[in-house]
Amino acid sequence: MKRRNFIKTVSAASVTAASAKANPFGAHAIPENKHIIKPPKLKRGDKLGLIAPGSYISIEEREKSIENLRGIGFEVDYSDKLLLMNGYFSGTDKERADDINEMFEREDINGIVCARGGYGCVRTLPHINYNLVKDNPKVLIGYSDVTALLFGIYKKTGLITFHGPVGISSFNDFSNKYFKQVLINPLEELELTSSVSGNNENIYGLTTINSGTAIGELVGGNLSIVVSLIGTEYDIDTKGKIIFLEEYVEEPYRVDRLLTQMIQAGKFDEAAGVALGVFRKCESKKENPSFSNSFSLMEVLKDRLSDLKIPVVYGLSFGHVKDKFTIPFGIKAELDAENYKLKLLEAAVI
Repeated sequence: MKRRNFIKTVSAASVTAASAKANPFGAHAIPENKHIIKPPKLKRGDKLGLIAPGSYISIEEREKSIENLRGIGFEVDYSDKLLLMNGYFSGTDKERADDINEMFEREDINGIVCARGGYGCVRTLPHINYNLVKDNPKVLIGYSDVTALLFGIYKKTGLITFHGPVGISSFNDFSNKYFKQVLINPLEELELTSSVSGNNENIYGLTTINSGTAIGELVGGNLSIVVSLIGTEYDIDTKGKIIFLEEYVEEPYRVDRLLTQMIQAGKFDEAAGVALGVFRKCESKKENPSFSNSFSLMEVLKDRLSDLKIPVVYGLSFGHVKDKFTIPFGIKAELDAENYKLKLLEAAVI
């Protein structure tokens, strides 16, 4: 009997040890962390680490990113991994994750900016050292495919991350204003007022789908990436949250499918509200459309979201647009759908 128990104990220990060896920093290393961590604020002259955690970038894109970030007062550094190319990725999954880990570990790096999105961030999530990230909190900013990093890091560490410009974005006056007001000179409350310049190709303007106000933590990002994380360990409970969503170059039936999955997965059931950015170039294609007869984007949004009984507004300044908010992922905000306002209710950096 003693021998049998000994064998069972040794076998269980071997399995545990093997799992730990195979994935020392993996997704299961840290349970969901309810404690919120705010990164240190940035200041002019700080050094930002430039990374490409998804698709590869060109030398020209690297130089544009450096020029943009220097133009708003920062030094920029990057590793020899930045220009790697592996199919449509910037290096292997592990190489891209190693670059993320190294930038969090480096004491001379004050914040981390993704050069672009593309595709691939989700594949780095099992390789990120979440203990390292938690012990070395820094600003991490990007949008589109970078949504996967915002979800994964927030879920595993509680670190506030930022949905905002990537290195190759248009760093115009509008985008620079909110970058600075959120990350450099934070206020305890900050109202985000959407652009009416016409830069964002927003054919519907600001549109209230459901009126009302809501208060909750901000979570979200690119709709396709948000949906791809449903059912994974990186998914985030949306109860009481304000879900912010944007999309790019998806026809109305695809937007319909993505929103339907969120509805059927219960992601909106107990949410506080929905803040939609600009779904740019998401109408039916003029040439070779998927269907000869189609709903418009707005018809889809109203059909899928108007029955939610929570505030929903479309056209806020975030997404694949020139005039772009910097939105903290995980802090409290107030959404006023009738007046098209999104107000941050606390500083996101310390």
